[in-house]
Amino acid sequence: KGVIVGVSSIAGYRGLPARTGYAASKFALQGFLECLRTELLHTGTHVMWVAPGFTTSNIRNVARAPDGSMQGETPLDEKGLMSAEECAGIILDAVQKRKRSVVMTFMGKMTVFINRIWPGFVDKRAYRHFLNEPNSPLKKYETNG
Repeated sequence: KGVIVGVSSIAGYRGLPARTGYAASKFALQGFLECLRTELLHTGTHVMWVAPGFTTSNIRNVARAPDGSMQGETPLDEKGLMSAEECAGIILDAVQKRKRSVVMTFMGKMTVFINRIWPGFVDKRAYRHFLNEPNSPLKKYETNG
């Protein structure tokens, strides 16, 4: 039997501007796991994915910038983010309950829900949010007229 857990992201439910490759990989992961779940249905293997939201980790310190250079320090304020231990606890609970998928944060749940019923609104909100990030690559596309 067994369990397969994929760590995805809200970006697997909702594409994010300036994170095209990342979002595409998360959409692909969720599609892959959905296929795998169906293919393994007869085996009793539990297949699920989780979307943790922002979690404190070293990943952003080794991330690459769009030009391929090292991103270096994260522009994200990591105070108040979910810890890796809290994330693991939620995953373990979801595995024990045999959930199909878990969106871990309130903001993530709201994003997924609102995107289903009002995607144009979420397009605009996502664009504005990522435009206002420090050093946003979207700023080069903005015009003053």
